[in-house]
Amino acid sequence: MAKKGKKYQAVAAKVAEKDYSPKEALQLAKETAYTKFDPTVEVHIRLNVDPRKADEQVRDVVILPHGLGKTIRVLVFAQGEAAKAARDAGADAVADDDETLKKISNGWLDFDVALSMQEMMGNLGKSGLARVLGPRGLMPNPKAGTVVASPDDLPRAIREAKAGRVEFRVDSTGNLHVPIGKASFEPEKLQENFSALLDAVVKARPSGVKGVYVRRVSVNATMGPSIKVDTYQAINPGVAA
Repeated sequence: MAKKGKKYQAVAAKVAEKDYSPKEALQLAKETAYTKFDPTVEVHIRLNVDPRKADEQVRDVVILPHGLGKTIRVLVFAQGEAAKAARDAGADAVADDDETLKKISNGWLDFDVALSMQEMMGNLGKSGLARVLGPRGLMPNPKAGTVVASPDDLPRAIREAKAGRVEFRVDSTGNLHVPIGKASFEPEKLQENFSALLDAVVKARPSGVKGVYVRRVSVNATMGPSIKVDTYQAINPGVAA
């Protein structure tokens, strides 16, 4: 294992081997942010699920009340009336011709969220774009709310994507890794984003899961030390710190 640098060791010394309240943990994540850039505050959640089982998959979206602190670039796969609606609604790019689709196939991925009209999904599969977008987490998916049925729904979908709509999905080890904002955010905003995420995760509990669902929660700023959060307080925000 590579030895951590002096800056990391200095901030890591501030973190005790204990479970902090969400408020304390998020404040500590801010205090242990040491990078020259404004780092992202991340939440890591260990779930009591078996990702190999279809009925224990955890995948959903959450709209963070204060966004992620960055500009979200939205691309929409649409044609005709829907393409016009997407442009009018503020989409950063619209893939409505073969040239744009080919450009994406060749590696152009200058966007953060991809939305698609329902009728375009077959084209994405046939064109091979799914193999390009899927591994990068950009493939539109009905379960994630990134497939739109009607042009009338595009303004809402684009607005939500730009406002702080975040998808979370359990990985092969039963963990979630989700950004909730920047270390420069006011503590109250980080707390509200954190609570919105945990509420969404709890609501996404698969019906087949028995016993404890959320096993462990931790937070950290990018490259910063991990800070353990009291799980009970994390999923019960009304509990006093």
